[in-house]
Amino acid sequence: MKRNELKKVLKPLIKECIKEVIFEDGTLSGIITEVARGLTNVQVSAPQPIREQKVIKSAVPSEAVLEARRSLETTKKNLQNSTGLKGIFEGTTPMRSGGGSKSSQHGALRDMDPSDPGVDISGIMNIAGGAWDQLK
Repeated sequence: MKRNELKKVLKPLIKECIKEVIFEDGTLSGIITEVARGLTNVQVSAPQPIREQKVIKSAVPSEAVLEARRSLETTKKNLQNSTGLKGIFEGTTPMRSGGGSKSSQHGALRDMDPSDPGVDISGIMNIAGGAWDQLK
């Protein structure tokens, strides 16, 4: 007898035996009972309702905020006076962060301002007084 013929004969018999064991002998009901018993033993906490919390910002800064600003200004003035770097960053604008096109979100220059002209290197060949010609 070939393998395919044996498979055709045995498959329906095995299928019928498995159904008989599961349904008639009560195996399936025992499995369901065990699962249900396990579910009742598990401590399942009720889901907590989601609550919206609104933060109301006052238009008038609090005393703590004002004190922090005064302290920052004092520290800044002391640092500028002690280092002699007073006004070194005046007239500069902070770099933009995160803004920009999709292509500038990754890479070495992702944190650079797109309007920054960079450093002019057009005269770099003249610096060495002709030494570049000897390197060719």
